[in-house]
Amino acid sequence: MAEVDHRRQSGGHRHSGNFNHKRKRGREDDDFEHGHPRHRQRHQEPPPGTRIRRSLLEIAEDPLRLPHEVAQHVAKLTADNYEDEYVRDTFSTVALKLVVEQPFKIPYVAGVVLYANEHNADIAKDVVAKAGVHLQEQIDAGNWRDLKLMLRFFACLSQLYETDGILPILDELFNRAVDLQTASPEDTVGPELVKIILFTIPYLLAFGGDSSLRDAVSELLAKTDIVASAPNPLEPLVDPYPEVGSDEEKPMACASTISLLQRQLTDEAANGWPLKCIPRVYDPSLRTTAASGESAAVNGNGSTEPAKHMFPSINIPTPINPGPNPLFPEIYFSLYADQEIQSVPPTTSIEACLIRDVILDTINILDFNRNATARFLNEIDCFWAPDTFVKRATAFDKLRDASPDKPTWKPEDVTIDAIFSQIFQLPMPEHRLVYYHSLITESCKISPGAIAPSLGRAIRFLFRNVDFMDMELAYRFMDWFAHHLSNFEFRWKWAEWIPELGLSDLHPKKAFIIGILEKEIQLSFAKRVRDTLPTEYHALVPQSKENEVPNYKYNSDVTPYAEAGREVLHLLKKKAPETDIQAALNAVHEQARGHGVTDPLVPSTDIYMTAILSIGSKSLSHVLSTIDRCKERLLAVGSQSEMARRQIISSVVEFWAEHPGTAVNIVDKLLNYTIVTPMSVIQWALQDHIDRGRALANSQIYELISITMFKVTNRVRQVVRERNNMALPFEQRQQIDEALPRERQGMRDLFAAIEDAVAGIAAGAQDEMIERYDNGSSEENAIKTWGQRWARVWRRKAAVEEAVVGESAIGALEAAPTPEESAPMVEPEIDDMDQVA
Repeated sequence: MAEVDHRRQSGGHRHSGNFNHKRKRGREDDDFEHGHPRHRQRHQEPPPGTRIRRSLLEIAEDPLRLPHEVAQHVAKLTADNYEDEYVRDTFSTVALKLVVEQPFKIPYVAGVVLYANEHNADIAKDVVAKAGVHLQEQIDAGNWRDLKLMLRFFACLSQLYETDGILPILDELFNRAVDLQTASPEDTVGPELVKIILFTIPYLLAFGGDSSLRDAVSELLAKTDIVASAPNPLEPLVDPYPEVGSDEEKPMACASTISLLQRQLTDEAANGWPLKCIPRVYDPSLRTTAASGESAAVNGNGSTEPAKHMFPSINIPTPINPGPNPLFPEIYFSLYADQEIQSVPPTTSIEACLIRDVILDTINILDFNRNATARFLNEIDCFWAPDTFVKRATAFDKLRDASPDKPTWKPEDVTIDAIFSQIFQLPMPEHRLVYYHSLITESCKISPGAIAPSLGRAIRFLFRNVDFMDMELAYRFMDWFAHHLSNFEFRWKWAEWIPELGLSDLHPKKAFIIGILEKEIQLSFAKRVRDTLPTEYHALVPQSKENEVPNYKYNSDVTPYAEAGREVLHLLKKKAPETDIQAALNAVHEQARGHGVTDPLVPSTDIYMTAILSIGSKSLSHVLSTIDRCKERLLAVGSQSEMARRQIISSVVEFWAEHPGTAVNIVDKLLNYTIVTPMSVIQWALQDHIDRGRALANSQIYELISITMFKVTNRVRQVVRERNNMALPFEQRQQIDEALPRERQGMRDLFAAIEDAVAGIAAGAQDEMIERYDNGSSEENAIKTWGQRWARVWRRKAAVEEAVVGESAIGALEAAPTPEESAPMVEPEIDDMDQVA
């Protein structure tokens, strides 16, 4: 009986009937009853190094455990086993990795180090020394984010130092910023250094805020105001709401982050630096005392005060390394801030910038794992001080009933707000737009009930203000919205936007809706999209779009050159010799001359290209294989006639008129084959088919030009990258350097062509517009507005490329350093950030 009961308590089988029933005993029973070594090993506790590593990695993630208790436990475990070399290496390595990879946890890691210092001063000494080496490396390399995070870590360890700690470094960084600003008012490195200083100050005061330190910080704040409050000349280029007139109020103020942060810190100082959101993990009053009741000595030296350590020697170079990536002014973009109900921190609160900064760093650092990043974002309330946020998934309407002393900030709104700030960052986000799209998707999957209502309010806010939004941002919104709906069965409350269907196709809201539906069809198919829409939208998704394989126009006898068109299609299908195809095209040339056609290559090229598209209409791979087979003839046609080359684009767009996304993809591949040139695409879109400026409201035209210009600008950036690649022979780099001016001039010519075309439309001076409009009209004004929006976008893109690859950004060609001086070079990644997602 006892044997049966013992097994039941340990998860054994429950037997019905007579408890004296005996099952057959096996090896498992013997192992269990006699304590077999195999069984004991299975439940053996992991070694200390493994437990320390796991505890550090998971610190602050469990809301049911008090942070200071977790930190004390890890610190004690480390101190008790610090003679183990693996423990020493693991602790410092994991701690410093967390600092630069999971910024949420910096105060918690610092708390562990501070508690560990009470038990064994060597732990803190080793961590500070290794952190100092890493800090110096980031300063030398110009890695500003890692520099900021390392300074934050040092600020959280302020109680460890014998001297002033990081204050001299902050002063020296400010001096470098002033030097850079004095040299050039358009400098962006100086403001970046000041921004790093301002983001470090709150943590410095939160973890070491005595009166002398506050006085020193007040003096530093008075100095940083000179740089932080000065408007950067590049700020107008990155304004997300440039279309708002002087007599209208912007949907969001959108101040520069650095000026906003300066004002917030000044207000925080006036209130006595409460800094409520920063978690205080280390509390000296909670020091671990001896269990036997002995005196509370720490560090094993009989002292009741933790040991102090020398701050590492840090050198700020002159001149300072500007870093591998170009910098631009950062605007604080928000969807929810400063509204009647504060579901996110107001822009007057220091928490707005502090929380946003940590979220953005986490997003951009952990881009290699969107699932882990989405999980962190879903749990941001775990990493800040208690009562910073309301409970997750709290309904927005319930915030109205919250008492004044209770928080109203929704963690979901704060997260979504931060992600959208990256999607709408100008001139470009750090990573591809699709990465930020995926974060929102994963967040919805993790917590649909909490995220979906926040997203709904975000979408409505953006659509309400799409008229005033920078045109590039409106297209980013369009790309994200279509992509997001495709992941959730295209469900949206389309009935809300039915009133906008009565607007002109030139109105930004109506153009946005048309573009969304086109992208949805591209991501799915027309019938499925049509079935998700109210009947009022069906006119925008006609039945003709359900035809997945377009008709071959030369099958109709009313089409000019119909017989020749059918013959060329037949010859291409059976892979006839080139001589036979040429004979058929020569017949077309003769007919064209008889009809008075100036360039006979134009109709023959239309026949030839349309036949290729018809053969390859089953899939993109089919058309690419057919183009590859006919590439030589297409290249020859383009070299003979520029109009024939543009006809290739016209044939593609006309054949796929019901599926413009497919047409854009094919033109993109034709650019790769150099069958069409970037200039021919620009001229085709903005000269041949501008339609009195109406084409500027067409999302297909914008996408086509964006993809074209991305290829060109990326090519120039690659040339610059190879020019500066010290691993290449110097002679080869000289050849690249000689080619650089030619590549750069070609890019500038394309930007100038776009500028000339859209500037004429913006001024109403385009030839067809002058002929069409005599007294002005609402249509003319709408077209002019589109011209102004286009001009602003492409002027900004041109300015960005000049900042990256212009003469001022590229110094003299340098020879490779000698072997003693050389160091491994990390090539900056050229992100596809300007490409339409």
